[in-house]
Amino acid sequence: MLPAIKKRVFRKFKQSEIKLHELNYLFWECTTRCNLNCLHCGSDCSKNSVFNNMPLADFLIALDTIKTPPENFIVVLTGGEPLLRKDLEICGREIRKRGMRWAMVSNGLLYDKEKHISLLNAGIGALTLSLDGLETSHNWLRNSGKSFKKVDFAIGLAVSSRRLNFDVVTCVNKRNLNELSQIRDYLILKGVKAWRLFTIAPIGRAKKNTDLFLSDYQFKELLDFISESRKQLAIDIKFSCEGFVGKYELKVRDNYFFCRAGINIGSILIDGSISACPNIDRSFSQGNIYTDNFYEIWQTKYDLFRDRSWTKIGKCEACNNFDDCQGNGLHFWQGEKNNVLVCFNEQLENASKSNKINVT
Repeated sequence: MLPAIKKRVFRKFKQSEIKLHELNYLFWECTTRCNLNCLHCGSDCSKNSVFNNMPLADFLIALDTIKTPPENFIVVLTGGEPLLRKDLEICGREIRKRGMRWAMVSNGLLYDKEKHISLLNAGIGALTLSLDGLETSHNWLRNSGKSFKKVDFAIGLAVSSRRLNFDVVTCVNKRNLNELSQIRDYLILKGVKAWRLFTIAPIGRAKKNTDLFLSDYQFKELLDFISESRKQLAIDIKFSCEGFVGKYELKVRDNYFFCRAGINIGSILIDGSISACPNIDRSFSQGNIYTDNFYEIWQTKYDLFRDRSWTKIGKCEACNNFDDCQGNGLHFWQGEKNNVLVCFNEQLENASKSNKINVT
């Protein structure tokens, strides 16, 4: 199929998905406490969070408003660090009792053999662990001298279980960009089958730390690395779903960019707010489980997510790629929402221009 026809078909597919807005992923921000103090935390979590853990009973009341969940529906426990909850296995079992699957995103610091077995017994179906470089660069970003060894052990445990759908995510920055080939080989050697790479958004704790953000040319380097690595078929490597990347679209992921926040992805945040991906600005909240029926809100609200014509402002207003990008990932719209924080396609165009100048 020709690229132009593929794009038109995918646009129609997106319109169909938006109209249906089937809830497939529900993120539960079950805690904002964390046992690390990472430099790049978009949520600015800490061990002294101002919020208590959300009581399981409160979450279950909201979850029970979903009377007939789709077959591929899954609850993803996130935070903060979910492993700080002492009732994590109880949470998992209660979700499984309802015929629903559950997963977890973790930094791996507390993921030992005993916890691995107890979570499997509680029905965990999928796990994502964060690895952000080789030992020195990972520990730097995670702000902890012991983090790498802990997550290395956790990765070994995760790959040992065939029933666990497991992947590793890496936040790419200036310090680990040149290590990506070594990280890839390390993961392959460990037996990891899937690897997702992210950039770091200028939000939360990361906002003013310029060491964390790739230059335009470094961003192009990242996509070139992913593109070349995908040809080797040794590991399922993808650029994350965070944004539109122009001519790299089908080179770095399986399909065209589609921000599914509020379309297939919902969330219940620590204070009960109803939203989509947890990193999206809190002003996007659509209601609150303590005053609203969660599933009714999912079915009847979320206009900001499902009609993104409002993002056609600022640098997006005259963009020729707007139909395919629609303002990039919604976590790049913060505060007053008068301009997108990051435009990947613009970065790639700048990198190409810079390269031409250097060549001539």
